[in-house]
Amino acid sequence: MEPDVKPGSVPCGSEPARESGGAVGSDVGCAGLFASRLAPTRALRTTGIKRLLGLAILASLFTGCASYNVDPRGYDESGTASYYGAKHHGKRTASGEPFDQHALTAAHRKLPFGTRVKVTNLNNDKTVIVRINDRGPFTRGRLIDLSRAAADQLGMLRSGTARVRVQALSD
Repeated sequence: MEPDVKPGSVPCGSEPARESGGAVGSDVGCAGLFASRLAPTRALRTTGIKRLLGLAILASLFTGCASYNVDPRGYDESGTASYYGAKHHGKRTASGEPFDQHALTAAHRKLPFGTRVKVTNLNNDKTVIVRINDRGPFTRGRLIDLSRAAADQLGMLRSGTARVRVQALSD
């Protein structure tokens, strides 16, 4: 009895199959034979992808550890300020101290912790001096995140954001 063979396919026990490693009388069908031959290739491909992904993660961790501090002397920038308050109150800041929404503190992406800056609301000329103790803001287009108390002194609680000028103070 002839095995059912689809047109254009090669039966596993045929001469071409034996030349490529197929065994006559083997319980492994063609699908098993080809899957076993492809498995190492697929495994190598998966391992390579995992290695590449691991290296990418490692590189991003090292990049994240790079220092973004800038020299505060002469720092004078204008941009948009926002504030954060009750939702973050008591949580640890990037500097390690707990966030106090009633303190005059702020988050800045690059200025060193402990830097004192004068923040001026450009809409009403109100000013406040804050100490940088956190990193942020993480919203595009924002220059500084102020504590609720600092935002209150600048008169920006209602609007949530304001155009400000940030100037580093010398100690």
